[in-house]
Amino acid sequence: MKILIVYCHPSTNSFTHTVKESFVRGLQEAGHSYEISDLYADGFHPVMSEEEYTREGFYQLDSPIAEDVKREQEKINNADVIVFIYPDFWTAAPAMLEGWFQRVWTYGFAYGDEPKMKQLNKALFLITMGGSLNDEIRRTQLEAMKTVMVGDRIRNRAKKCEVYVFDQMTRGYGNDENREHRITEFSQKAYELAKNIDK
Repeated sequence: MKILIVYCHPSTNSFTHTVKESFVRGLQEAGHSYEISDLYADGFHPVMSEEEYTREGFYQLDSPIAEDVKREQEKINNADVIVFIYPDFWTAAPAMLEGWFQRVWTYGFAYGDEPKMKQLNKALFLITMGGSLNDEIRRTQLEAMKTVMVGDRIRNRAKKCEVYVFDQMTRGYGNDENREHRITEFSQKAYELAKNIDK
């Protein structure tokens, strides 16, 4: 299978980076091909221009699409599965990933009368979180995130969608020993998800 990983974190010194590396290792060992859009490392520009807004807001199908956006769209249509790996920042994805959706999900590609985006076999979200899903407020926030990511942005653009949250990853606050244990546990989970991504 061909996998597109959309990875979004500003630092390699992070658990999110560890998740990405573990996931890639699983893909490699299972023999899957993959491509990574590392939004920070690639310098993806997340801010919609006035020209882009005009194209989207007025449904101007003949207006040009920026080359960096075209490249992302080509990666999507070359993939069977798309995987988003990112941290929860204040009950949302990082601004870089928000901007990726706003620029890449264009009229005529992701929506419209005849969108050219293929229906993917699967969309997978691997989200790291400092807080604990034992807390009701975090579970409520997660449902809000799913409404945005799964209900709106993926919707029928993939046949199947799965969301995994790796929680209790905050540094300090008496969580260091628990964090180290969960790094091992969640890294293994990411690896296994990749190895079995075609199931």
